[in-house]
Amino acid sequence: MQDIRVVTDFPRKIREIENLWIPMPDGVKLAARVWLPEDAESDPVPAILEYLPYRKRDGTVERDALTHPYFAGHGYAGVRVDMRGSGDSEGLCKGEYLKQEQDDCLVVIEWLARQSWCSGSVGMIGISWGGFNGLQVAARRPPALKAVVSLCSTDDRYNDDVHYLGGAMMCDNLMWGTTAWAIAMTPPDPLIVGDRWRGLWKQRLNGNGIWMQDWFEHQRRDDFYKHGSICEDYSDVEIPVYAVGGWADGYPNPIFRMLEKLSGPRKGLIGPWGHKYPHFAMPGPRIGFLQECLRWWDQYLKGINTGIADEPMLRAWIQDPARPAAIYDERPGRWVAEPAWPGPGIGEKVLNLAPHVLSEARGEDTILEISSPQTAGLSSGAWCGYGVMPTLPVDQRTEEGNALIFETAPLTEAVEILGFPEFEVKLSSDKPVALLSATLSQVFPEGAASRVSYGILNLSHRNDDLDIAPMVPGRAETVRIKLRCCGQRFEVGERIRLALATSHWPIVFPTAEQATLSIHCGDSRLILPVRAPQKLDDTLGAFLAPESAAPMEQEVLTKGDGFQRSVSTDQVTGETVYQVVNDGGTVRHPHTGIVLSAKHVDRFSIHPDDPTSAVGTCTWEKSYGRGDWQARLSVTATVRALRDVWRIETHITAHDGDERIVDRSEVKEYRRDLN
Repeated sequence: MQDIRVVTDFPRKIREIENLWIPMPDGVKLAARVWLPEDAESDPVPAILEYLPYRKRDGTVERDALTHPYFAGHGYAGVRVDMRGSGDSEGLCKGEYLKQEQDDCLVVIEWLARQSWCSGSVGMIGISWGGFNGLQVAARRPPALKAVVSLCSTDDRYNDDVHYLGGAMMCDNLMWGTTAWAIAMTPPDPLIVGDRWRGLWKQRLNGNGIWMQDWFEHQRRDDFYKHGSICEDYSDVEIPVYAVGGWADGYPNPIFRMLEKLSGPRKGLIGPWGHKYPHFAMPGPRIGFLQECLRWWDQYLKGINTGIADEPMLRAWIQDPARPAAIYDERPGRWVAEPAWPGPGIGEKVLNLAPHVLSEARGEDTILEISSPQTAGLSSGAWCGYGVMPTLPVDQRTEEGNALIFETAPLTEAVEILGFPEFEVKLSSDKPVALLSATLSQVFPEGAASRVSYGILNLSHRNDDLDIAPMVPGRAETVRIKLRCCGQRFEVGERIRLALATSHWPIVFPTAEQATLSIHCGDSRLILPVRAPQKLDDTLGAFLAPESAAPMEQEVLTKGDGFQRSVSTDQVTGETVYQVVNDGGTVRHPHTGIVLSAKHVDRFSIHPDDPTSAVGTCTWEKSYGRGDWQARLSVTATVRALRDVWRIETHITAHDGDERIVDRSEVKEYRRDLN
């Protein structure tokens, strides 16, 4: 793995403002941390805003130290703002991507542009939540916002986020829901807000709410999800957008859509990375991403012609074959480029289904049935891989007894694909509500199978997310699944595999009834987005080596047990448990004196013959302290996939020292809506 070069000598000397307050029209103040050149008052600079609910004081502090001082040293003001109701900011945060969040950000941008040290131009950068709201705020068109760098984000909050996948209820709805709940319940730092900290904390504990309840209440693509989804009208975004992501991440799909649909200047970059910034991401290779950002900012915030506007619209990493593993230091491959998307070199390779065979010849008119055990999918890993933890899919051979398998003969020539594989299938179901999972894998000569892509469709959503209807049992229909985008090379001698199943646990919760699907092979086909070699690939210059500002120091007081991921089966009852534990131990941040600890456990259990046995329980324990200030928090959420309802059970406790200030349990049920 390539080391990150630490830069301490910058073109401009840096000063830091540990905290300043940005006033909102309703009197609420947002907390900000700022890095800027020492001479910015006499030589103003553009501001680069990162706007998050993840606690600037101790949550994102490690990555902030790598990034924002680097920008400041190159003539920008790096600004990290805690959103309303989070970190050290006042007010309440009652959900994701609310209009209040955007309205506040418009005020922040206007305020930044007016500061004496700011040139009047503002850019937004962010990963995940910060990538989302960068796009959403761009659609609001604040005059001072000139460009966005959006990483690991989405244009579609319903069908390309943690909530629903092909209309199926995602298990991340619970996992991320519990994580977000825990973040929303944490206290501000008394050194920043003073004696008000306890009152502000109690406001959050009683007012920020449990956001996942909204996600279970809204099971269709309604106005709740349309809000904040720029795919509703791409023309709202006019400023330049640099969309960045990785194949191991959960959000590569939106990059292709935004390149195709946005009308303003845009650029896409997809590496092998997980859900991290590319200068310290895994799998590698890492790149000099901060230097790449400077080229973007210089072009669009300072008006300096860096040449980035003349480069290919898309740069993507085509992955070479790699044996399956839960974690990689690096993925071998090479960079390729497309001048636009869809690219001129992208074609189609059609592989037809015959009994257990994929071939270019049309298959036999044979009907095959599949009714998977509810445990099908356990080799899939996490929906959103972070790269630095072993969450990637493992050997797909373990799924062979759970799915219908279709394979090519050993390839006689290499195949490269870039884009979205699609599966068109004629099928019928014996139940009105059923799932279809399609997994594309690369099979090595000795039999190991690495997952390349997959797609999941709740067949009630077979027309689209607005025209939802149950299947008519026994009636055959033709449906199409768009699999997750990918960039992959298949070598001579390998096989291409398609696996079809009726469950994909624990990526999505099962439907209420065990369904059997009948697959009409002669009318079904896999369509691969094959890519021909392009002369443009040979003109690409290498990315610069990764570098950053100096990392933040921290002291490990108690080493945690780290990351653990396991699957176990009770041989008597048949219950299978998938469990992830992440214990970060206890650390101290010397620059603030904060001592913090965090541990979370995700546990998903199911019986292979009973979809209504599916239960997920997620727990977070967090603590923050310094001297007499000692705050502890514990949250637990359980989702039960019952026949007619989703049952959500939650419990929270919070302690100020030895005093328990909150101890609250709640149970809510939401009727299942064709899922």
